[in-house]
Amino acid sequence: MAKELRISIDEETYEQLLRQAAHHHEDPDQYASRRLTADLAHTRFLEGAKTFAAEHGPAFAERFGTGPSSNAA
Repeated sequence: MAKELRISIDEETYEQLLRQAAHHHEDPDQYASRRLTADLAHTRFLEGAKTFAAEHGPAFAERFGTGPSSNAA
């Protein structure tokens, strides 16, 4: 279910939002929603990757080595 979010942004940011939305042939509200959703998904991905690397990185490095000189295939 979609939720409504009201935020305040400065004039310069708003003008940039309008330009980008027009460039992508989207309503500014839809464009802002899409960008916010994509940014949050990207952040979740990076946080998950960081957690995965911290948890499994040492075992991976021990088994396959580190850097381009390793013999990992």
